[in-house]
Amino acid sequence: MAKMSVKKESKKELKIHNKSDKPDNIILKEQEIFEKCQEIQEELPSYLNGFFMYLKGNVLPMTRLAYLQDIRFFFNYLIHETGLTEAKAPKEIKLEEIDGIRASDVNLFIDYCRRYKVEKEKTVYIYENDKKSLSRKKSSISVLFKYLYRDELVRKNITDGFDPIKTPKPGEREIKALQDDEVMRMLDAVSTGGNLTKKEREFWEKTKKRDKAILILFLTYGLRISELQQLNVSSFNFSRGEFKIYRKRGKESIMPLNQSTEKTVLAYINEERASDESLAEQHKDALFLSLQGKRMTERQIRELAKKYTSIGMATSRSSGYSPHKLRATAATSLIGRGNSIFDVQALLDHENVTTTQLYAAHKKNVKKDLVKNFEWEEEFDKNR
Repeated sequence: MAKMSVKKESKKELKIHNKSDKPDNIILKEQEIFEKCQEIQEELPSYLNGFFMYLKGNVLPMTRLAYLQDIRFFFNYLIHETGLTEAKAPKEIKLEEIDGIRASDVNLFIDYCRRYKVEKEKTVYIYENDKKSLSRKKSSISVLFKYLYRDELVRKNITDGFDPIKTPKPGEREIKALQDDEVMRMLDAVSTGGNLTKKEREFWEKTKKRDKAILILFLTYGLRISELQQLNVSSFNFSRGEFKIYRKRGKESIMPLNQSTEKTVLAYINEERASDESLAEQHKDALFLSLQGKRMTERQIRELAKKYTSIGMATSRSSGYSPHKLRATAATSLIGRGNSIFDVQALLDHENVTTTQLYAAHKKNVKKDLVKNFEWEEEFDKNR
């Protein structure tokens, strides 16, 4: 009998017909998030279709994706960790089974999320969530059950019975930011290659101008990692001394270039960045490129920041700060130099000034002053 050959369906090329002011790469990113949401929705029961529409119209794309991931995880938990459903897949869970879930069941789920293990082939992975992550998962499930009750798909609103998760109040959070001397050490490392390992120096020789431009943009403007990752060469208008970024909810914002930032970015573009002729079409306009000639990912940028901040703080590479802490560094430094809290709020795009005020009361300096003259060893020496 002759064997039948089955042709694999090739992935269709995605082309963007863009009539908006947004760059193609941002449209593409939004489309990727949309497709990930669609994939998850197809795994979940059809009686949630109204809920999917509600999320799409009321929350940010990344928040929508996070909520859907949490809900899929909850449905898988019901299947594998409880006797609350007879389903073998999330899509098979019946509405009657969801209606039978009590607040105590959700509380057990949140407790399960504190630490759990997943076996994949020959490896067992241990996952641990902090209070912030647990709070987000609780929020995802709360939104789901409130919607189901509002649309009369379940009989009771069980969310009032969810246990509270105590997260630090805004004023109690420790602001993690680099001190000015640590910033100087970090910038010295990226400029000279100092304190890098032999292997790191090999990469640094090829990317030092790029790395410095990334750090300067974080430190000067307090950009979010997504805002920096999306930057294009065409985002910059050097003749007008400005560049454009796209913030949460698609807000367009024009940022003024100062002299040092302009000099650093131009040095990277003119002296180190690969020529357009050597790049694939989708990466030709990307500002920050990997050594493979592709737009840098958020993960690559995060690892870069952790490496250089760890040098500034004289700690291990794994203990380095993420780009979000460089955002905090920009805030504390600007406020420490006497700038208006409201102006800093506008620059960093905080939702309200309460967030910005946290950076005005940097507790680390208070702690230093408190213990400055409280030296037990010196007191011991005096009395010997």
